Amino acid sequence: MFGINDIPKFLLAFFLVLPVISIVHEAGHVLFAWLMGAKNIRVVVGSGKPVFTKGIIEIRQYYFWYGFCTFENIERKEKLANILIFSGGALFNLLSTIAVILLVENKFLETGMITYQFTYFSMYYVFFALLPMIYPGGNYSDGKMILELVKNKEEVIRERTYRVQKESNGGSWQVLDHKNKLVQTFQKEEDAVQKAREIAQEHHPSRIVRINGDEEKEIQNYPRIPL
Repeated sequence: MFGINDIPKFLLAFFLVLPVISIVHEAGHVLFAWLMGAKNIRVVVGSGKPVFTKGIIEIRQYYFWYGFCTFENIERKEKLANILIFSGGALFNLLSTIAVILLVENKFLETGMITYQFTYFSMYYVFFALLPMIYPGGNYSDGKMILELVKNKEEVIRERTYRVQKESNGGSWQVLDHKNKLVQTFQKEEDAVQKAREIAQEHHPSRIVRINGDEEKEIQNYPRIPL
């Protein structure tokens, strides 16, 4: 039975175990994204203001709550690739839970609050990640994304296209939004590209196309963020 003396153990497990489970979850997304050629991968653990950054990991103020990952320039965008990316988080949580259970059953780990909380919260993550729902703010759960992809609703991953286009007179560079309306004009191409990146990063999924005369080339893409 859970008693008063177990409360400190519970809090310790809660504040230590949940972030670990979140990292495991995001690692599943990241692995499959990396296999699909993703670049500039970033894993965010927690919410609030960033307090620590090391490599691809960013720890935020409320490190025990929430998490997501971002990446750019996926080379393969077909349905199966996206299903693998969005199912990777729950898959890693499930596999890690099975691993802990087997380690306990084979006496490599002792049963305790931490192992119990790890398996409990891991399955909590799996359930709510795969539950097909739309979160407050409009983000899709992993399960919702997978369901929509299985139903061939590819609009869930269809990007907005932002264009960096050189004017026909050979002078300035224009940034055009996804409705092909002018956003801003720049003298330098790199300034126009930077502006397009700022806009595209705020509207996942999105892509940036560079146009110079008859030449059109994708220079960046920002897939939908797995949570």
